[in-house]
Amino acid sequence: MLQREVDLSELLNIGGRPSFRPRSFPPAQGYTVQFPLGRPTPDNIQAICVHADHRPRYPDSYFPPSGFSKQKRMATAVNNAESWFRTCCKGNQTWGTVGTLCCATQAWEHSVELFCEDDSSVKDRLYECCRQRGTSRLSCFNDDAQNPNYKPSEELPVREVGSSQNFHFNLNNCPRIQMSEPNIRALRGEMAELNTPTSQKIDINFPPGRPTTENIESLCGNQKRRPLYTTKCLPRSGYELLAHQVKTMNRLEKRFKMCCRKKNGALNCAEQKWREELNRYCSVRNGGQECCQADDQYSCFQSISSDPLYNTTSAAEEPTLNKMCHTQIINNRFPVGFQLKTRCCPLPEQDRSSCFELNLAEISQSLCSSNKSGSPAVRRCCKTTSREEIPQCLSKNVMKAITKVTKKGQKKKKICPIP
Repeated sequence: MLQREVDLSELLNIGGRPSFRPRSFPPAQGYTVQFPLGRPTPDNIQAICVHADHRPRYPDSYFPPSGFSKQKRMATAVNNAESWFRTCCKGNQTWGTVGTLCCATQAWEHSVELFCEDDSSVKDRLYECCRQRGTSRLSCFNDDAQNPNYKPSEELPVREVGSSQNFHFNLNNCPRIQMSEPNIRALRGEMAELNTPTSQKIDINFPPGRPTTENIESLCGNQKRRPLYTTKCLPRSGYELLAHQVKTMNRLEKRFKMCCRKKNGALNCAEQKWREELNRYCSVRNGGQECCQADDQYSCFQSISSDPLYNTTSAAEEPTLNKMCHTQIINNRFPVGFQLKTRCCPLPEQDRSSCFELNLAEISQSLCSSNKSGSPAVRRCCKTTSREEIPQCLSKNVMKAITKVTKKGQKKKKICPIP
């Protein structure tokens, strides 16, 4: 056979139709992506926020199930940046243009870095800007931007597409942001939303309220019902601020416990420990909080506390008489509970409630008609004016005794700050 040079186009266009096409370069017709986005600047930050709903997003349904890997990576970068921009813009009234611009810039830079990480992890032609480093890379992406002014390009409002990636806005890397007093209360919620993935919500009452004469009673009275937190459930990166808050809250609750044991001086002790822990919190990278830089940081923390009266408690398990079936009961200490357990707990679980009700009525009549009852709790119940209330009174006393036994020696379970 004769050998000759063949033009590649002959292989790709036989009979006027392509015979094959490399998988890494599928046709982009109909699946274009407005990528990359431009760098946020003082000139376009207002448009970034105002026209957010009229710039394109790219849900998974936009692309076919297979192929278009390059376009999909570009789309993810746009979705990430736009999602984070939206959250940054919510802080505009609190931080002003300077803070919003700083947040948006960090979001844009993070989306660029994530894109280059993804693009370099596959066997595909690397996006040219990703070959560069540092400021040169960022400038390259900015120069390639198709819509650097962030003008609206969609006639109808688009559906928001969230991000599954972490974005940690570091307020300390921004110029000093002056916050007005009326808006300072919004800081806590905004920081929590900014520093976590859009799919996660934070469940922690930070910062804690300042101990005062108005809240010291609930501060001490509700302490056993307030949760402690664990950091073991948090991802390794992106949650440093939350982990710092968790450790502060746990240490403070431990110190509050010591203060509340004092008959006198509990308030002064708690207020002093509160100050010490917040000082310690702010000593680590300024705590990621603007309050750490305020002239009166204590008043600032107090003003943004979501639970200044210490009334928020964790949901307690509803007490039921079924608990006694899993508790060791001594006859001479809890005679009523012992009799109920002996008679009802061997029954199937669905039959126990009616058994408890019938036997409480029977036992209450027997105990109250007898003069041999040596239990002060039973005697108090028997003195109840209404005969119908005696079984309820006995039931409450049995539950108190069972709860006391089950909680004795148990440590409070720590919960995850991310539900």
